Amino acid sequence: MSVQAKEVIQRRQEATNPLLEFQQQLREVCELLRYSPSVYELLKEPLRFFTVRIPVRMDDGTTKVFTGYRAQHNDAVGPTKGGIRFHPEVTAEEVKALAGWMSLKCGIADLPYGGGKGGVVCDPREMSTAELERLSRGYVRAVSQIVGPTKDIPAPDVFTNPQIMAWMMDEYSEIREFESPGFITGKPLVLGGSVGRETATSKGVYHIFNLVTERKGMLPQDARVIIQGFGNVGSYLAKFLHEQGVKIVGIGDANGAIYDEAGLDIPYLLERRDSFGVVTQLFADRITNQELLERPCDILIPAALGGQITAENAGRLSCRIVIEAANGPTTAEAERMLQERGIIVVPDILANSGGVIVSYFEWVQNNQGYYWDEATVDKMLREKMEGSFRKAYETAEQYSVDMRKAVYMVAVKRLAEAARVRGWAN
Repeated sequence: MSVQAKEVIQRRQEATNPLLEFQQQLREVCELLRYSPSVYELLKEPLRFFTVRIPVRMDDGTTKVFTGYRAQHNDAVGPTKGGIRFHPEVTAEEVKALAGWMSLKCGIADLPYGGGKGGVVCDPREMSTAELERLSRGYVRAVSQIVGPTKDIPAPDVFTNPQIMAWMMDEYSEIREFESPGFITGKPLVLGGSVGRETATSKGVYHIFNLVTERKGMLPQDARVIIQGFGNVGSYLAKFLHEQGVKIVGIGDANGAIYDEAGLDIPYLLERRDSFGVVTQLFADRITNQELLERPCDILIPAALGGQITAENAGRLSCRIVIEAANGPTTAEAERMLQERGIIVVPDILANSGGVIVSYFEWVQNNQGYYWDEATVDKMLREKMEGSFRKAYETAEQYSVDMRKAVYMVAVKRLAEAARVRGWAN
């Protein structure tokens, strides 16, 4: 087989396997930084990965067994941190890759964490509230020995929310026989949550939007924006941008998408979305999410699932800038194609780091037993996002690399230094 044929096969594998994609990106950065092979070998896979089986009594009296995962990528800097997603397409490779990306996300934000990630293969849209509670508690029982406020701190992710975090915290506290608010973040305020946590990821993307438009000499009000995804992140982001006067011309959800070059009525859509962020079923003229990605706009913000921008559609995108609010929405080959076309990609581990930053604030407040007001949280989040963006932009210019490689370089340097002084790598 020729070298060229092997490269084509490798790119196709990377496009469908997020772990291979993470490893390829990591390898390139380790080579740029001229690190020894031991650094790449240490960081290419999670230090620990767990598969659990969760029996749940369903409302009809039957018992269904769900598969769950938890990955702890690296704890050289501190305890691992990362969300738990409930989704029918969760895979082991996805969870491992997301844990690695979370390590880098904590690195660029200068947080005292490594990356973690969890998931359960299920469809919460087809489950009752009681079934979701039993599943949530069952997951915590299955992983309770490996998580905790100083070990691994979970948080919400796709199709999980503050109520699910509350059930999980309560179950963990029952198991440990003491109140443990610092075990998990993204909780309701009454149980030790932080003000600003629910909107943190969206607010972080909002700050990045303004920083990018400023750098590129664009007025935010002149930008036409598409947001693919209308769940927690996408809907709050739409709200913040609309309030700033930004024209949002397209949104998508799990059922499809809508597009109007004159601008959408965002308040109307927000009022009518359901708890899973679905609203497009109200419109007869909806299009597919793939069609939405290719509609004309200035800034495209994927805020749904990973693997949305691929080699198949990258050549048809009609935008100037992509800001990744979702985790891993752009494959490596697609990003290469976008760069060749002069389209800027602001990577997820920078753009959507607001969630983990305010999760860190929540954890700190839980440990202190002292809680901050919303103005304090917003101010500190903005400072963190601005600092991360500045480091990434300066590194990109210094090394003449794209934003993703710049973010990786900043984050990997931090992980590698922590591993070196611990004696884990040289």
